[in-house]
Amino acid sequence: MNELKHIAKKYKGTKLVLIILAVLTGISIIAQAYLIVTVVDRVFLQGQSFSQIAPYLACLALALIVRAGLTYASGRAGVRMAAKVKSEFRSRLLAKFTNNPVQSSLQGQSGQKVSVMMDAVDEIDSYFSQYIPQVIQTSVVPLMIIIVAFNQHLYTGLLMMITAPFIPLFFIIIGIKTQKKSEEQMDKMAAFSGKFLDTLQGLTTLKLFGRSQKQKDSIRESSLGFREATMEVLKVAFVSSLMLEYISMLSIGLIALELGLRLVVFESVTFFTAFFLLVLAPEFYLALKELGSAFHTGRGSMGAARKIMNELEKKDHPVSWGEHELNASTPPAISLKSAGFHYNEGFELKNVTVDIKPYAKVAIVGQSGAGKSTLLNLLAGLVSPSKGQVLIEGRPLSDYRERAWYYELSYISQQPYIFSGTIEDNIVIGSSKEVSKEAIKEAAQQAGIMELIDSLDQGLDTQVGEAGRGLSGGEKQRLAIARAFLKNPSVVLFDEPTTGLDLKTEQILQASIRELSRRSTVITVAHRLHTIQHADIILFLKKGELAAKGTHAELMDSVPEYRNMVAVQQGGEAE
Repeated sequence: MNELKHIAKKYKGTKLVLIILAVLTGISIIAQAYLIVTVVDRVFLQGQSFSQIAPYLACLALALIVRAGLTYASGRAGVRMAAKVKSEFRSRLLAKFTNNPVQSSLQGQSGQKVSVMMDAVDEIDSYFSQYIPQVIQTSVVPLMIIIVAFNQHLYTGLLMMITAPFIPLFFIIIGIKTQKKSEEQMDKMAAFSGKFLDTLQGLTTLKLFGRSQKQKDSIRESSLGFREATMEVLKVAFVSSLMLEYISMLSIGLIALELGLRLVVFESVTFFTAFFLLVLAPEFYLALKELGSAFHTGRGSMGAARKIMNELEKKDHPVSWGEHELNASTPPAISLKSAGFHYNEGFELKNVTVDIKPYAKVAIVGQSGAGKSTLLNLLAGLVSPSKGQVLIEGRPLSDYRERAWYYELSYISQQPYIFSGTIEDNIVIGSSKEVSKEAIKEAAQQAGIMELIDSLDQGLDTQVGEAGRGLSGGEKQRLAIARAFLKNPSVVLFDEPTTGLDLKTEQILQASIRELSRRSTVITVAHRLHTIQHADIILFLKKGELAAKGTHAELMDSVPEYRNMVAVQQGGEAE
């Protein structure tokens, strides 16, 4: 709620426009009522002809048109304000997810994030497009009407003043319940979205393991939960609308009774005054009633806003970048000084200190969960160290421009992402400048994928599916390495690139890696002995700490755990 109010304060110009429109709307409503009463009074009581009342009818038509135009303008102003606010929220969420993609990927399902970014942000629309304009309208129009009522007849004005608070009192009570129900609905929607997308992405796996029926039942249960939460919100809305109608109808009835008695029995008011106030009374309560409806949707928006703010306030370590350029004619020197990274929940990498010289071949080894990929993410700049520093040429990585560092870097993961498009598109994405067809083919040749491309009817123009559908794991890896050859980076990071590949494909990739190492610093998360033993320096991680560093021979002599790991890999027995 406070966040939405804070954001609304930024749009002072729009709010001023809404106030002016509300004042003009109030004038048009009062003018409309006055003209209706005047026409009726002159026709039925004074017996005037059509020609005599024609000017009043023309003015009445104009008042109706002006009122409709003002209502439209007020709605447009609210919609524009809502569009700007939604754009701001989506930009903040997108910035959070992209500033620290690794941390974001660990915090909940992607479907839930999509639900927050799309559904929850859309849900706050009504606060700015309906609630705020209606609050301004209700703050101005009823006040103008009640001033006119007091001016015309004291007791009718007092009756309006006494009955009016019952409407806001009721919708505040209902609104509190609405917010709680709306928050439950948003939670159910996020859970349903996350479950559905997660299941959809793993549908083939579920089918092969015979688990599709169980997941189907789980999705059904989740969707029913969302349906029930939605019905609860609608039930509150319907009850709220019914009670607002009842209260406003009863209040108008009391005013009509009071005016009727004074007009017919006591004869203390004129027909014009009584009829004028009776026409204004529904307009008075209509503005309050519409605020009730807007308040209901506004409270729903507050529930969505709380969900968005919870997402934005999740603590992480966003990567910040400076303004320095990195002009590297040779690979830069890389140093880690007591560097560490702590995930929000669980694992921590700590106290990593190492110097990596230009053109070095570095292997990162350790048991599963030792922190190998986390260290690679630190070096890549995907996460910012929560402790210590990552230094490039003696300067903290955060001092450089983001573009400057990523221009010098290629990161090839176990599962490189292949985008929907042509093979050429997927190779060229690795380069930040215009490249020729020959350069693309040369990069593909160096990566060992040109033979496959030549075998395809459309060659480089062959379409590949989203996430590389239609390509094997080895072909995806070679495509990713072709990106690196085309980019010609100074630093290449590999995250166990040969895991799960056949011997021939692995040999092709190893040859590509050797070729890249002639022109770049190559840092590899490795577990194959032939990758490890040729490294200039090996970083041996254990439970999130750098347990040892050195060459293969040095670690074999001095680190029993490393020796055991190598022995197991060679098929021998650990000590």
